[in-house]
Amino acid sequence: MNFQALRSFLEETFHTKIPITKAIGIRVRQYDGTTLQLGAPLEPNVNDKGTAFGGSLFSLMVLAGWGLVCLKLKEEGITGDIMIHESSINYSRPITADCQAHCSLPEAAEYAGFIENLRSKGRARLALEVQIMVENKVAVRFRGSYAVVRKQF
Repeated sequence: MNFQALRSFLEETFHTKIPITKAIGIRVRQYDGTTLQLGAPLEPNVNDKGTAFGGSLFSLMVLAGWGLVCLKLKEEGITGDIMIHESSINYSRPITADCQAHCSLPEAAEYAGFIENLRSKGRARLALEVQIMVENKVAVRFRGSYAVVRKQF
């Protein structure tokens, strides 16, 4: 599938399966097969200080990882349920404008092991990192472990 088709698929999945994504204004900005970039406008996600609300940032970042796993499963021809298993987040700098979260696959061997476990055992976990940058510095860093259970037909 091309980028436009994958963008439409993921945004439709977000907006129908995870309704908060519509209120936050999450959009797929870029996807190249290994990195997913999601964006969200500041206005519906602003807090009382005029900066991005931490809960919105957390949602954007957890969904960047979830979305990357979702797209990779689609490309691999695997149907499964994706869940965040555990996570941590560090807010280092305030976000005062629209933000973009970047999530990339881990090393090839780690990703291959994830897919192998999913195919052979029907379940697997994948650790991902997501970042939001401000002025070429990490403003927010999220680390999450995603659990996937393959659906059997």
